[in-house]
Amino acid sequence: MPEDDGAPAVPEDDGADFGAAVAEVVRLIPPGHVMTYGDVAAALGSRASRAVGKVMAHEGADLPWWRVVRSGGLPPVHHEARAHEHYRAEGTPLVQGTTAWRIDMRRARWSPATDADDPF
Repeated sequence: MPEDDGAPAVPEDDGADFGAAVAEVVRLIPPGHVMTYGDVAAALGSRASRAVGKVMAHEGADLPWWRVVRSGGLPPVHHEARAHEHYRAEGTPLVQGTTAWRIDMRRARWSPATDADDPF
């Protein structure tokens, strides 16, 4: 039985459309900025953040995958070192903790709804 995370399910026949929509949103994220999995889902009028994660895991190689992060500002699991290279190259704001780093979500978070504003 599939796990219920409280998010609306993505109908199987709409999976390709959902994946294409996720890819479209991810391509819009400007360099140096990020969105969470939940932010991407919300931009699509959904709460299916786990479905966004599945799309990114299966189809994200050709996308700027490092710009989609966990809600606490942490990069995708098992890709931290590669993501860090991208963040440094793009000037993504980071916060260094005592034992680890994370994205400065206050400064780096982006939304398509605010794209009319200066993204920096």
